Amino acid sequence: MKRAADGFGGMRRRILGLAAAACLCAGPARGAGTPPRIVTLAPNATELVYAAGAGGAIVGTVLRSDYPPAARAIPRVGDGIQLSEESILALHPTLVVGWQPSDGTRSLAQHLAPLGVPLIYADPKSLDDIPALVRDLGERLGTRAAANAAARGLERRIHALRPAAPPPQTVFIEIGADPLYTLGRDPLTNDLLARCGGVNPYAEGAIAAPQVSVESVLRLNPRVLILSPYGRDTLAVRRAWWSRHGLAAARAGRIYAIDPDLLHRPGPRLVDAAEAICADLRDSR
Repeated sequence: MKRAADGFGGMRRRILGLAAAACLCAGPARGAGTPPRIVTLAPNATELVYAAGAGGAIVGTVLRSDYPPAARAIPRVGDGIQLSEESILALHPTLVVGWQPSDGTRSLAQHLAPLGVPLIYADPKSLDDIPALVRDLGERLGTRAAANAAARGLERRIHALRPAAPPPQTVFIEIGADPLYTLGRDPLTNDLLARCGGVNPYAEGAIAAPQVSVESVLRLNPRVLILSPYGRDTLAVRRAWWSRHGLAAARAGRIYAIDPDLLHRPGPRLVDAAEAICADLRDSR
């Protein structure tokens, strides 16, 4: 089944942020009996905290944190790239959760350290890391039962992913059309593709979100093309565009779209993206 998606905001952040690398770093747990006050610095961090059962303790977040719907009412402390340190400190957080290190988070960490407030990063490198992060947050925030239940549900779905029949299919993921961008050395997305029976032909590139030429894609001749982010009309337009340029996958109808908020936010809903992409690759057979 063809899938459509809207919005270009997630793609821009993906391109800007993919070159960095981090992990959920150790930090002191909150004191016994101290109600948590959490600030999240990325949409995926917000979704992970909610999955861990502590969404109600988030007191500040960034502009594009819009899922689950309750997150839209949380005060904003920046756009994820530019952060208001003054606003964050005024919220008196007990924990700050980001995605990847940046100049802004490093500066913020220097101001949080004297207060004993940890800043941790939630940057999964595989699908299995996502439920592990949910469990870790549950331990930190005193929501172990809810976090473990959510993690078990994610693990069941990950283990149930059903790849397409062999051999593996080459999959080109288009994340920008003009200029043409794709995903390259991005371990999380490449792990997702592998579990679905797909291979990213740009996985061994030097960077995580390379700009590529139309000619290089045509030479590689991927069996499947996945577009993100695109709406229904644009999916049809891109199918026609690639067909005119001679891409066999487009002419054969092996072209799909995925919601960018699912694919580009490394949180619990990436499992939704994995299920959709696995279904697309089975359909492409």
